[in-house]
Amino acid sequence: MEKGILVPIFLFACIVYAIKIVVDALMRRRMLNSGTTPEQVSALLLAEDQRRNQSSLRWGIVLVALAIGFGIIQWTGWTELNAGMIAVLAGVTGLGNLAFYAIARRFG
Repeated sequence: MEKGILVPIFLFACIVYAIKIVVDALMRRRMLNSGTTPEQVSALLLAEDQRRNQSSLRWGIVLVALAIGFGIIQWTGWTELNAGMIAVLAGVTGLGNLAFYAIARRFG
């Protein structure tokens, strides 16, 4: 891809992420100013931290599964995009999500 295409895409993504951070900070500030109890605030922040950790776990498992899928594709010698290649990638992505569900359910 050309840099002329990538730069606006990454710029847009950075702007969206910056807006998300600002909105989250404003929401936390309003929650603190609205008179919620410290226990409620700490419970909410703990739940948010746990959700963030689970998101990292999910993406880690899915990306490892995708790496295995790409390894299978390389091992089989496929060089052109075909239905089998897409099926392998979709299958390992699904298996990665199922593995995350099993791990999260066991430890969550």
